[in-house]
Amino acid sequence: VQLVESGGGLAQDGGSLRLSCTARTFSTYTMGWFRQAPGKEREFVAAIYYYGSTTYADSVLGRFTISRDNAKNTVYLQMNSLKPEDTAVYYCNTYPGTVLNWGQGTQVTVSS
Repeated sequence: VQLVESGGGLAQDGGSLRLSCTARTFSTYTMGWFRQAPGKEREFVAAIYYYGSTTYADSVLGRFTISRDNAKNTVYLQMNSLKPEDTAVYYCNTYPGTVLNWGQGTQVTVSS
């Protein structure tokens, strides 16, 4: 299954972006968003179960919202109140185990 992330770009401190992740099918997988900043390991951001329950990393709780459209095989990440430390390449994959091939990711850059 090929994952395709999109929606990244340049945002100002306090701004917003909405990321999308699509695939041919997500089946009933729990899907997650992850990010990797330069020089750092990839880290968990948020996850959503097939029927809509969600979980978030403490660093984004209250600012980011994950959602999914099962009919469209798409997972979204609405990012509000962005901070420079949110700058990273964002990826989606299954959660907690990442069983699909990683996509190319989408770059998010937040300027101060």
